[in-house]
Amino acid sequence: MRPPVAPYLTVSPAMAAIAFYTTVFGAKQQALMPALDGLRIMHCELLINGGSVMLADAFPEFGNTRVPVPGEPMTVSVSLEFETSEEVDLVFKRAIGLGSKGETNPTNSFWGTRLATFRDPFGHRWILNAPLG
Repeated sequence: MRPPVAPYLTVSPAMAAIAFYTTVFGAKQQALMPALDGLRIMHCELLINGGSVMLADAFPEFGNTRVPVPGEPMTVSVSLEFETSEEVDLVFKRAIGLGSKGETNPTNSFWGTRLATFRDPFGHRWILNAPLG
């Protein structure tokens, strides 16, 4: 059963993003639907940290979707809540090692979490949080 709310990312090439999210977050593929053109992904559902993130390549022929423009600020972020501070540090390190741009290095926030943020190589912003302790 799908969660009541799940982010849906437009990302190209989607297969590269699937490989990235699998490596960085340990994502598990729940569904994959290739497009008829044999080049793009029409739909993919990934299980990440207990929740679903869906993604697809851009299909401008079916509507007004596009991938993020490099350097363009995104107005939506995906936030992940981890159980330990060590997980935040490890995920951040893997993401940076695979070409993500760090925005907030892992730090202990004044509101009581271990926090890190990064922008992945496809332009999407991720927020990582865990309780201090």
